[in-house]
Amino acid sequence: MKPDDLSANRLAVDVRQTEDLRLKLKQNPREGLKQVAQQFESLFIGMMLKSMRDTLPQDGLFSSDQTRLYTSMLDQQLAQKLSTSGQLGFARLIEQQMGRFLPPEEGAGGGAGGLGASLGGGLQEAVSPMSALASPEVMRQALLLAREKASAKDGARAAAAAAANVAAGAVDSAATAPQMPANNGREFVNRLWPHAVEASQATGVPPHFLIAHAALETGWGKSEIRRADGGTSYNLFGIKAGKSWRGPTVNATTTEYENGRAETVEEKFRVYGSYAEAFRDYANLLQRPRFSGALGHQDGTEFARSLQQAGYATDPMYADKLGRIINGPTLRQALQG
Repeated sequence: MKPDDLSANRLAVDVRQTEDLRLKLKQNPREGLKQVAQQFESLFIGMMLKSMRDTLPQDGLFSSDQTRLYTSMLDQQLAQKLSTSGQLGFARLIEQQMGRFLPPEEGAGGGAGGLGASLGGGLQEAVSPMSALASPEVMRQALLLAREKASAKDGARAAAAAAANVAAGAVDSAATAPQMPANNGREFVNRLWPHAVEASQATGVPPHFLIAHAALETGWGKSEIRRADGGTSYNLFGIKAGKSWRGPTVNATTTEYENGRAETVEEKFRVYGSYAEAFRDYANLLQRPRFSGALGHQDGTEFARSLQQAGYATDPMYADKLGRIINGPTLRQALQG
């Protein structure tokens, strides 16, 4: 059995894979790089599968935490199987990108001693240049390559293309998420906390969930929607001005997703007179029948998922982004401060 076949048939959750990879990098860096690239390809495919799963109902008659766990394990195994097949091209692109960090092979200007000296005999130094694998540009190129390969000749390939675009968006959002300094995070929380508590009493949603939602929509207050004169609109939650809105408005560009593809559009948003007014309007919005599923949630992940399922935003990764802020260290440290 070939090594690739052996890798494909191992359990995706087999913890020995890490040790085997460490050994391979020490013995044969170039072969080890190939296996690292396959692991990253498996990760990308897993993101695509998760994106497609997220478009399906999660509350069926036979759905449970156990079935979701086994489905996740199945997807991991399928991602590993596909990554070792070499058919999608992720790993090949990553290997090409990272191969330039390795010294020439023996007989091409460098010897085994040179490799050993370069790698220092350990995984940490061997993998350090591979940190570039996590750069948004490399990830984005790999995902775009997959989307091109899955360019809609049939339904399955079209779905894969859309999922690749969604996964690319997830990479971008994770890479560009604002890293708020602790002091600024505390300032943001302290400024909005009284209004969040008031809205919490009306909705039954914990106030820090509401603060997290405002942080997501405004980049922790750094990207609030501005009026034409440059003043703030106090619109913390990206609420648009529909036909029923009788108050002032402002036009602003925003990102909307259609069939998994991001598009920049101009929309009309509500303008408030204060943050207190913004939170009251947000609380009223959540109490509409459309968003009733989000009311009373004490679990941040479920609250975020309920908002997305109700169509609060078109971003397919919206629930994941909101959940990361609710459960993340920035908000936790700000609340403790």
